[in-house]
Amino acid sequence: MQSMRPGSENSPLAINTKYLGMVDYLLAWQAMKEFTANRDSHTPDEIWLLQHPSVYTQGIAGKPEHLLYQNDIPLVRTDRGGQITFHGPGQLIAYLLLDLRRLKLNVRELVRKMEGAVIDLLRAYRIEAEGRVEAPGVYVHNAKIASLGLKIKNGCCYHGIALNVDMDLTPFAAINPCGYAGLRVTQIKDLGIDDKMDVLGQKMIEKLQIKLAEGGK
Repeated sequence: MQSMRPGSENSPLAINTKYLGMVDYLLAWQAMKEFTANRDSHTPDEIWLLQHPSVYTQGIAGKPEHLLYQNDIPLVRTDRGGQITFHGPGQLIAYLLLDLRRLKLNVRELVRKMEGAVIDLLRAYRIEAEGRVEAPGVYVHNAKIASLGLKIKNGCCYHGIALNVDMDLTPFAAINPCGYAGLRVTQIKDLGIDDKMDVLGQKMIEKLQIKLAEGGK
């Protein structure tokens, strides 16, 4: 994780943004756990933007049958909520390391804010998207464009949201994405948006900070 470098630190909530580039999933997961275990009530919150090499991740209550067949992509059983999903190059991931007590947010409110940030980002490109209470994530024309999962420990969270930007979607065919058979997936590029990852990442940060600054509702 030595590639970590500071980003914008001028949000009204003093959320530090770090741009990590391409990071192995296991390294990022371990770093999130260590950050959360070592933080205290004065530790500033952080958002990490990154990408992962190709990997399937399965949530703590995930069912193995949602991996439909084996391929050469590794599977990691992780500690977030949710079922199985795919991460790979060209997917923008925002990991949120937040003190929910300080932000006065519960998990449901945080999930809605994460979804809302992506919905607002897409709306700026005149793309209508929606969240679903029964199946967290963001959808465009019934196809999933962003998935999310969280781990809560001692009132703080880690993991976050993954937005498909410009990636190989083929590996999704080997799973029931997020546990839903036949669920279609889509991505930013296929919606006619040509902005690069760094531009979209900055816009994602801005939308997340706006949502988090609103506090609990």
